[in-house]
Amino acid sequence: MDLRQISSLVAIADHGSFSAAAKALFTVQSNVSAHIARLEKELGINLIDRATGQITDEGNLVVERGRRILREFDDISADIAALDDVVTGDTRLGVIGTTGRWLMPQFLTRLQQAHPGVRPIISEGGTSSLIPRLLAGQIDAAIVHLPVDNDELFVEPLFAEDLVLLVHSKHPWHGAESLPMSALGDHPLVLPPKSATLRRIINRAADTHNVNLTVKAEIDGVRLMTSLAFEGFGAAIVPATAIPNWLTGDFSRITVPGLPRRVVGWVQRKRPRPGPPTREALNLARELINQRGGRQPGLHVGADAFPLKTQ
Repeated sequence: MDLRQISSLVAIADHGSFSAAAKALFTVQSNVSAHIARLEKELGINLIDRATGQITDEGNLVVERGRRILREFDDISADIAALDDVVTGDTRLGVIGTTGRWLMPQFLTRLQQAHPGVRPIISEGGTSSLIPRLLAGQIDAAIVHLPVDNDELFVEPLFAEDLVLLVHSKHPWHGAESLPMSALGDHPLVLPPKSATLRRIINRAADTHNVNLTVKAEIDGVRLMTSLAFEGFGAAIVPATAIPNWLTGDFSRITVPGLPRRVVGWVQRKRPRPGPPTREALNLARELINQRGGRQPGLHVGADAFPLKTQ
């Protein structure tokens, strides 16, 4: 068994066929077929169903192990590169949309000024999509909604932000500056899916106050929820940074004291060690948030930013 055989099997799993795998590996199909045949002979099992072209159940077990082996192999180079103090190269960062909107313009400008040899590659997404990409090694670090509980990851809280109620001018709550938690059961709400961390936080707060929430729609994406509220589809509970301070229009931003803060943090794999570009990106993110985070309405930085029960 060797890395070429494992790489061929994983490439078939990723790309769907022998020919596509060969193309991805910059080789010919006959080489891929030969590697798979040798691996099957050594293991004494069929890895690919030749009638359908699909990977067998046994093959999927080997693919799962194979991915780990290939990742460890790649991590050797990454760990050695991380020892270098020269800050050049790529840093692949994921960021949730609401944070990216206010942080990235300043972050990218500062990074270019301080380290012109670094090429940032930014991916916007939700926490639920960014964490799997981080674990798979597709990105180097991510700024996401906490908590994130995984022993493979280093997690550092960066800031906390208020959750607020956003309503259109035609909504019965329009014009209110503040509402108690008990009022949230009076009208249907646009909320994240039940699997989302933000939804769990909202539900926990509602349960604490014995409030039964009525769901008008479940939306996977804070920015889309915010847009729907702006358009008058329904009231939505969103992080404060989802509503830019400069924005004006037919809406109200309402405080609900019973809602906890959302905690946003930096997450990266413990292994391999992050390279110099990613380490410097974290340092810069810390610096910018400490300097400018407090200027964002509803955003809190420093030791007092994280109440005991934010999660």
